[in-house]
Amino acid sequence: MNYPTGTQGWKAQLDLGFKKSAEKTVLGRRSQSGPLTVQRPFYPEGDVCHLYLLHPPGGVVGGDELRINIKLEEQANVLITTPGASKFYRSGCDKHPGRQSSQTQILQVANDCALEWFPQENIFFNHANCQLSTKIELDKKAHFMGWEINCYGRPASGESFESGRVNTRFEVYRNKLPIILDGLTIGDNNALSSAISLNGNACFGTFVATQIKPELRDKARLAVSHIQGSQQIGITLIDDILIARCLGQYAEEVSTTLKLIWEILRPGTMGKNACQPRIWAT
Repeated sequence: MNYPTGTQGWKAQLDLGFKKSAEKTVLGRRSQSGPLTVQRPFYPEGDVCHLYLLHPPGGVVGGDELRINIKLEEQANVLITTPGASKFYRSGCDKHPGRQSSQTQILQVANDCALEWFPQENIFFNHANCQLSTKIELDKKAHFMGWEINCYGRPASGESFESGRVNTRFEVYRNKLPIILDGLTIGDNNALSSAISLNGNACFGTFVATQIKPELRDKARLAVSHIQGSQQIGITLIDDILIARCLGQYAEEVSTTLKLIWEILRPGTMGKNACQPRIWAT
């Protein structure tokens, strides 16, 4: 492993390939460079592979470049999460922006495979300068459920995002055709306050699920209809793609809402009751 010197930053890449064996999904291919790795797979549901992504340095700083490539083949069934939040630390200050950091994630899911992608929240510290890109490539009969939760500043600690530059991209393709193309650039607190971005909130989450029927959408809407407080939640269905949006002040609240939607949808689309990764309880 090569450690960074000066302002060079980490350069890391993790490539994972999954396939179905006789009894369960296995991690058949893994290559890594730099500080990205995984824990040993867990099998709390029998055949479904639960895997935790690890970034040992504990945060992303200016100059870091991280890349994660995940591919599912041969009826693989995988749930991926992280032990904790991904933290994008400050880089520079108001007058002197620091080096940009980046994290790129490409997820490929073949026909008759199922990927559940549930990394815990991304926290962008004040003065962060970073780019986060997630691209999901699905074959026609692929199953996918996943979210992305982004939090600007640390509102629970009284720290707001006053300035910096955070570019996020979240894209979903099926049969190489774009289904969702989301892009957002936040440069200061005024951008967070705008009605066309976060409307004064510090956190937002996007949840996507495929192979969803209208009755499942209705169940999800009913499940979140009782949620009180400052959260704003919307659930739509485009063909068989469900998209849920949640705005809130705190990542924990947004995460709880998206977990509830997952628990409602999973039996109908994955054929299994929700089985939360053990790491979420720690």
